[in-house]
Amino acid sequence: MKTFKNLILLTIVFLGLSSNVLAKEITLFDSDGEAIAYIDTDDEDLTIYLWNGKPVAYLDPDGDAYNIYGFNGKHLGWYDEGIVRDHKGYAVGFRKGATNVYTKYEPYKSYKAYKPYKAYKEYAPYKPYNQSQFSGESLSLFLSKGKK
Repeated sequence: MKTFKNLILLTIVFLGLSSNVLAKEITLFDSDGEAIAYIDTDDEDLTIYLWNGKPVAYLDPDGDAYNIYGFNGKHLGWYDEGIVRDHKGYAVGFRKGATNVYTKYEPYKSYKAYKPYKAYKEYAPYKPYNQSQFSGESLSLFLSKGKK
């Protein structure tokens, strides 16, 4: 049942892509429209890699959204409707087309590093109301909190 639920949620992510329904990676942009990280959708863990190839976090299905957990077990935030949100509900990053922010050219990615083992997950806090502004924290710093 859990595998079927994950399959349905992954299908929703694919259908939510604006440019390519068959994409294997979802680029995550910061508030300035710079490509900072990407989600590997071929990976069953939905791993989030920084642009330098460092795996820092993964998505964990939670209803119609995803919890973002670092490999160190920390709950970082949520990925909901193409937007990465922090614990206060502010946007930290987004996929192309999820906001009206202009996205810049995506440079070449570095090779992916090996994923570390997942640490025990802490409980996710209650999800706050979504804010319409971006957080003052950068996407790279936000995701780096998940490094193991």
